[in-house]
Amino acid sequence: MAQVIVVGGGLAGLSAAHTLLERGANVLLLDKQGFMGGNSTKATSGINGAGTQTQQEAGIPDNAKIFFEDTKQSARELARDDLIRVLTGRSGDAVNWLQNKFGLDLSKVARLGGHSQPRTHRGSAQFPGMVITYAQMERLEDLAVSQPDRVKIYKKARVTKLLKDESGAISGVEFIRSGKTETAYGPVILATGGYAADFTSDSLLKKHRPEYYDLPTTNGDHCTGDGQKMAMAIGASAIDLEKVQVHPTGLVDPNDSSAKVKFLAAEALRGVGGLLLDNNGDRFVDELQHRDYVTGKMWENGKYPIRLVLNGQASHEIEWHCKHYVGRGLMKRFDSGDALAKEMGISPAYLKKTFETYNAGAKARKDPFGKKFFSPGDWTMDDYFNVAIMTPVLHYTMGGLEVDAESRVVGKDSKPIPGLFAAGEVAGGVHGANRLGGSSLLGCVVFGRVSGDSAAAYLLQTASAVIEKAGGRLGALAGQLSPQSFASQTTPSPSAPSAVVPSSAAEEFTTAEVAKHNKKDDVWVIINGQVLDVTSFLPDHPGGEKAILLYAGRDATEEFNMLHDPKVIPRYAADSVIGVHKK
Repeated sequence: MAQVIVVGGGLAGLSAAHTLLERGANVLLLDKQGFMGGNSTKATSGINGAGTQTQQEAGIPDNAKIFFEDTKQSARELARDDLIRVLTGRSGDAVNWLQNKFGLDLSKVARLGGHSQPRTHRGSAQFPGMVITYAQMERLEDLAVSQPDRVKIYKKARVTKLLKDESGAISGVEFIRSGKTETAYGPVILATGGYAADFTSDSLLKKHRPEYYDLPTTNGDHCTGDGQKMAMAIGASAIDLEKVQVHPTGLVDPNDSSAKVKFLAAEALRGVGGLLLDNNGDRFVDELQHRDYVTGKMWENGKYPIRLVLNGQASHEIEWHCKHYVGRGLMKRFDSGDALAKEMGISPAYLKKTFETYNAGAKARKDPFGKKFFSPGDWTMDDYFNVAIMTPVLHYTMGGLEVDAESRVVGKDSKPIPGLFAAGEVAGGVHGANRLGGSSLLGCVVFGRVSGDSAAAYLLQTASAVIEKAGGRLGALAGQLSPQSFASQTTPSPSAPSAVVPSSAAEEFTTAEVAKHNKKDDVWVIINGQVLDVTSFLPDHPGGEKAILLYAGRDATEEFNMLHDPKVIPRYAADSVIGVHKK
């Protein structure tokens, strides 16, 4: 079977897999987690794109050249023009591909820090990372059922070694599944993510940025640099491993302020006009500056707690996010400036002065901190506010495996390693010294697509070389490398499972009975009238255990419906349904 092995089931791996299928190659996708998606599902601001249909309809004069310059400025001295040109030049096509192939809503666009134009796309509801990644994930899972000869997905399959043939080319992988060591053969695309949660004994984080080792992180515990370590073990070159991005706005849970893993406050919260205020009620930075700059100013200011404050207009613009954070207890709503001032322990008059100073700077386009882009409307004390406490958090690793513009992994001899490709956060050099918000999802899609193109071409070239050597014809490959009946671009995926409908004999549980099951080793929740025992699902939940434990023993319907499509339970957790809620 002519297959390409994709290691990692986040957005980069999924984009590579779908591209490979479009190009006629077969796919084996391996993911060490019990649930695909990775960190991609957590992305909260959106995906960048220049010259998109959404921008054109909104009259935004953006293009790839402008985006290139913004990205190069952010990347600073480590800018790789060849990689930035691919990232920005293919950004519009990436957004269009997502909209056209997967029917996604990316109709809203915002300006994030470091961008000279609004270009970060999202839909009307839910986190864009989750929406984009789930659409690809579910489509691929459907194809694995309908066309098992073309698509295979192995979850809880940890790749431990890259295999080489006698010529030095990568020929496959060794992986552990169900306690057994197995091998698979074919070119390999690494899409294993970064190392911003690498607290292992051979931690890349501790080796290259020890001063960051004790910071909290937004990453899942799967982000341990596996792909980087495996590739370096067979001679791959790594670059910029010391370039670790600390995001300025991690959400502090007032009930668990020391938690090692934190949720991220979407950069779009500042993009729509949110202000950062220190404990005295003062601004201290241009909220739309680059992430590393804002983080540095937070540390320099040092007057904690630092709050992110959204007024009524900003809250309305990003209403879904605010409602979600408030529901999780990570953000609090205040019905007036006086109430907010009381919470902060400052006088209403002082907070009013902060607002008035900001309003004056916005009108004069002369902000004391150099801010250039302002949201319309004044800040007033008779408004309502959504407020959260912020802390810097480990978020993204710009360093990783050295790749060229075709996503080929480069060896220590500065030459591409045959048969090895990389996409997403595992690949270094794409973002230079600092990544722009909204370019993580973009990098996954663009270089996932590029790696898929390159791996499919490599597969065809190597196979044709074998045939030529054997005296055969290229046409002999037609049965394996043609798209055949694969028509995922035009044919809808199989119907999704409908909601689980309990039988009339289903066991009933009262609210009080459910409430007894509220510990980590015994977790029940109520969702849309059903009672679920999610204890065994806890380690596999892509949002982390805490997201479920927050609702242990309670009705989680509202929060669940905000984040998930109804088909998620029958599709991924049907065995968890144990009965119905007796009201």
